[in-house]
Amino acid sequence: MTVTLLDHVAIAAPDLDTGSAPYLALGLAPEGPDEEVASQGVRVRAFVVGATLIELLAPTRPDSPVAAFLERRGPGLHHTAYRVADLDAEMARLRGEGARFLSETPTPGRAGTRVAFLHPKWGAGTLIELVEHPAGGPAH
Repeated sequence: MTVTLLDHVAIAAPDLDTGSAPYLALGLAPEGPDEEVASQGVRVRAFVVGATLIELLAPTRPDSPVAAFLERRGPGLHHTAYRVADLDAEMARLRGEGARFLSETPTPGRAGTRVAFLHPKWGAGTLIELVEHPAGGPAH
């Protein structure tokens, strides 16, 4: 297993300002500017907590997976994400163990990362994301 740490916890919110209120009240500050991840149809605002991020996800279009999630379940925990050193190798290894991915190939993520999502049925009802940071990427 090449998981090196919990990369982030993602929270779905109808908009970033509303979703940010609890984290701002806790004394957290956003890490850098908000970022749009067009491939996933979301805007992301990140808060650093130790070596982990809290990522708030707000849909940018009505057909995005996060928009569908909000419609079905409302705001709340969307997925957990784990950092891996080699995403391609980890996807191949997990496929060999019967894992199902939502996409056959990695997609671009926030801050120059490459990501892949495991099917929630494989994750015992939890959407799991694997994240590979670019060489020299952030330490958190």
